[in-house]
Amino acid sequence: MSLAELAAAVRAGRTSAADLVEMSFERIERLDPPLNAVIRLREQARDDAREVDGRIARGEDPGPLAGLPLLVKDMEDVAGMPSTYGSLTFADAPAAAADGLVPRRLRAAGAIVVGKTNQPEFAFAGFTANPLYGTTLNPWGTEWSPGGSSGGSAAALAAGMAAIATATDGGGSIRIPAAFCGLAGLKPTNGVIGREPIPEWIDLSTFGPFATSIADVRLLLSMEAGPVPGDPSALPFPLPMRDGLPSRALAVPRFEGTHPLPVAVAERFDAALASMERDLGLGVEPLEPGSVFPHGSTSDDWFTLCAFEHLHGLGRDFVEANMDRFSPNFRFTMRLALAIPADEYMAARRRRFDHARDLDLLLGDDAVLLTPTMCVEGFGPEGSGPEQREDADAYNSGETNITGHPSLSVPAGQCPNGIPFGLQITGPRFRDDLVLNLGAAWETANPWPLVAPGYEPFAV
Repeated sequence: MSLAELAAAVRAGRTSAADLVEMSFERIERLDPPLNAVIRLREQARDDAREVDGRIARGEDPGPLAGLPLLVKDMEDVAGMPSTYGSLTFADAPAAAADGLVPRRLRAAGAIVVGKTNQPEFAFAGFTANPLYGTTLNPWGTEWSPGGSSGGSAAALAAGMAAIATATDGGGSIRIPAAFCGLAGLKPTNGVIGREPIPEWIDLSTFGPFATSIADVRLLLSMEAGPVPGDPSALPFPLPMRDGLPSRALAVPRFEGTHPLPVAVAERFDAALASMERDLGLGVEPLEPGSVFPHGSTSDDWFTLCAFEHLHGLGRDFVEANMDRFSPNFRFTMRLALAIPADEYMAARRRRFDHARDLDLLLGDDAVLLTPTMCVEGFGPEGSGPEQREDADAYNSGETNITGHPSLSVPAGQCPNGIPFGLQITGPRFRDDLVLNLGAAWETANPWPLVAPGYEPFAV
């Protein structure tokens, strides 16, 4: 049942917002304890549900997401709830005075916030664990991580705990958990969704949707997109949405490095490319591993930019005073950040333009680039982060945060460990329509389960 169909059922009186909120609370209470995806519930959701149902009874239309339960990633503000960033240093944060941008827009469309979801400390990891709320597990296999940093939201969706859960992406934080949890997840072109406030990773981070289907991703993107005052990089007009598939598809196993993929990952990537040609009629042109970005290490540049900017955002004095309270992963990151010279940071900023130009020229107006979303079968619950540099080549995600291009992860099978495999589709900047069109065609040819085995989709 799509989000549009579920909201239509609320508007038509076949179910109610109150019933959906109670169903979400019941599922969270019953399903979350072994997963630890949801860190806080919002009891005011019941009042909001009664308000939505009352508006419908008066003949009003609450919006395209009428009555749909919404979970919000911890780092995004919800009025009346604290944002703790998964950090002991923010454990006593006061309740937010107002909603953040995406919660505000989704609530204006009729969604109802029922709680907040877990994330790694300050979103600086590809797994979801922190000293404040503990470790989140993957409903597809609880010996594995759901990924990060939007891992709590992804685990909750994959377990059917709510209709919608928010996500952000500064280095893969939508696409990594989408891949490991069997969801479709889009990092839109940077600027399609305005940033408010401007993120710690200034030019790299964006909000974006993930969901159980491409149709739901499209709907959520339409609700989330749009500029905000104060974001000079935001697209000032609606994102064009056109029909049609790409004219060409390129494929590379790794953005960086030349060593082979793990066998299980390589087999599923090869099978996905074969399906593109056989089922979608799209010829695939292979590229040499590591050939896309010839101007230096994109992973090193990503780390330099993010670490330096996060240090600046928190403040050197704050970081040095709280070093012992950080998680090991974030402590390691901040110690490296303290040693990054300004010249090194500025050089990485300038190389962003080279990296973006390389991908612009490669893709042109209507080609896509296919990669595995992740180059590993999964992470253990404590995952992989910057302090485990031997696993830095696990990622194919941060490159498009640097360049700004849209990247969509779609489910493309299951690895032998039981964790889903994600295929990443990257398109030209502001051709989010192109990657979504190909994602929809892929979904038709290769349908995927809406939730992890043993769980029920959020539907009536």
